[in-house]
Amino acid sequence: MQNIGRESTKDNDLFFTCSLIDYIARMTKNRRKDVVNALNKKNISKIYELADVYHSDNIDRVSEDFIKEAEIVTGTFDNVKECHYSIPSHWDIGKVYKRLIKAVAEYEKIDVIDALIEVYNSFLSDKIDDYNSSMYYENPSYLLECYLEKKVI
Repeated sequence: MQNIGRESTKDNDLFFTCSLIDYIARMTKNRRKDVVNALNKKNISKIYELADVYHSDNIDRVSEDFIKEAEIVTGTFDNVKECHYSIPSHWDIGKVYKRLIKAVAEYEKIDVIDALIEVYNSFLSDKIDDYNSSMYYENPSYLLECYLEKKVI
């Protein structure tokens, strides 16, 4: 695994993938799990595998391409508008998900894309995406324990 900088290339690819999912969700006003399920494993794998290429492109164009490809329609979920505090960026949330997904993949000994789909479809995704709560900036090991226990502890 190539290591340029502080993180491995694949960790960076996962970070971009999660950030793009959040960006698409914000653009389309959908829950993150709905975006993940609409994109499906094939498109998520493509994003992950080509993240270094997509990262160099305009994120609006990349998002629009995947929105069209997956036929993602505009929803009504707007956690940015509902936020009463400082709004975390899609990069901030991408980092939270990247850490959790990587930990889940390692703990459960599963592929990172399978872990991504599981994490976004877990109860914890809705908790992380509530920017009026403190869940999105909790310690990564705490988030993993909550995920494994299937409840907030």
